[in-house]
Amino acid sequence: MAAIATVTGLAAAGLTLPLAGSAMAAPTTRADFNGDGYDDVVVGMPKATVDGKAKAGYVNVLWGSANGPAKSTVVSQSTAGVPGTSEAGDLFGTAVAVADLNGDGYGDLAVSASGESLTSSTTEHHGTVTVVWGSASGFIKGGLTAAKGDSGFSRLGGKMATGDFDHDGDQDLALSASGEEGGSTRMRPGPFTAGSPTSTQLIDGYAFGGARALAAGDFDGNGTDDLAVTFKGMESSGTRVYSRTSGAWSTTWSTSDYGSAIATGDFDGDHTADLAIGLVQPNPEADGTFCTDRLGGAIAVVYGKEGTTLGGNVACTTQSSPYVGGTAEAEDDFGASLSVANLDRDNVDELIVGVGHEAVGSKTNAGSYLWLAASHTGVMTGPAFSQDSAGVPGTAEAGDLFGAAVSAGDYNGDNYPDIAIGAPGENSKSGGVWFHPSREEGTPPPITSVTPGSLGLNGAVEHGGVLGR
Repeated sequence: MAAIATVTGLAAAGLTLPLAGSAMAAPTTRADFNGDGYDDVVVGMPKATVDGKAKAGYVNVLWGSANGPAKSTVVSQSTAGVPGTSEAGDLFGTAVAVADLNGDGYGDLAVSASGESLTSSTTEHHGTVTVVWGSASGFIKGGLTAAKGDSGFSRLGGKMATGDFDHDGDQDLALSASGEEGGSTRMRPGPFTAGSPTSTQLIDGYAFGGARALAAGDFDGNGTDDLAVTFKGMESSGTRVYSRTSGAWSTTWSTSDYGSAIATGDFDGDHTADLAIGLVQPNPEADGTFCTDRLGGAIAVVYGKEGTTLGGNVACTTQSSPYVGGTAEAEDDFGASLSVANLDRDNVDELIVGVGHEAVGSKTNAGSYLWLAASHTGVMTGPAFSQDSAGVPGTAEAGDLFGAAVSAGDYNGDNYPDIAIGAPGENSKSGGVWFHPSREEGTPPPITSVTPGSLGLNGAVEHGGVLGR
């Protein structure tokens, strides 16, 4: 299996990082839990051991600073003020999401525990979602139980997204749920206040399957949040955009293609939302598909069009596409993790792509990530990085899964978003997170990394496998 190209090799081939434009846009700071002006990184570890309880799970919050994230805090169901009790198999940290859920200006942390049982049975898995409040002093205000699964098969919160989906001014949570004969996507409407109902509302159901990824975005350009869901079932699969109007949900766009990850951004600079479907696959029952070449994985970018919901063209990108770093090989899982950020602040978003199963030389599943921008044809282009790339700490090793999860935020406070890359297989599955700063001009700060060992974490398993965004 061929190695991915290094940064130096890509530059020689004409591949460079995206260039900055003249327009400047202020970055968002949704993930600033303590209001210090630095975005923070949320790392979910559902398989971690807490108080001797295997797979009880916890969340590691890495605090942003002028030098990037280094210090951290652990949040679990054993943390003072956080509802619940750490129990074996709870999987607290299955999914994590960030939003200001109470409107106080501080980011709040939503955490699902998909394995949690609400009875004495250890074979039931209702699932719960907990909200932990941010404040100027961090997570000292405790939190509340925001949602509970309604059956022992629910595993509520396997996937999660935030947005004002019912357009009432309060942030809501979109959640996946399982069932005996199929899954569903549900909404826990805001507000999130003491005593508010923990029940959820049905958005849509999927027979003999369930949601694989959720993403919020304004896909029809009307100034309100919509929800994109990619799902797979035994008899039906696809990707849909749901909008809520007059109190009812409707499907405003759909395709029979489905993926393992989805993300939204404005990749072509036309001020409409585009949708990237990562590791896209066809529904076997459908007549056609967006991407016929899928060796090693493909990303379908469905472009928006003013006045419609995703009415533009569709472009497919693989590692065989021109000016894309790496080499397309079977089972690379190109696009299995996605994130979006306007890294150079030119009002055109870039797509961050994780390739956790990429081979680096003969090292299988060592992993890589890419920083991609749309070309004039809509196909994405950009370089690949691994732990063997110049300036990236560490050494690529088989099974590192570097790039299994990716996220973005302004972690060093320089007003340019940075990239977080998870490597849950690092150090015998203890894991770790790398940080790639971005900057328009001058020499960017160095790429850095943290591991459970450097952070002094106990019971860590697969640190970096789940990253909030």
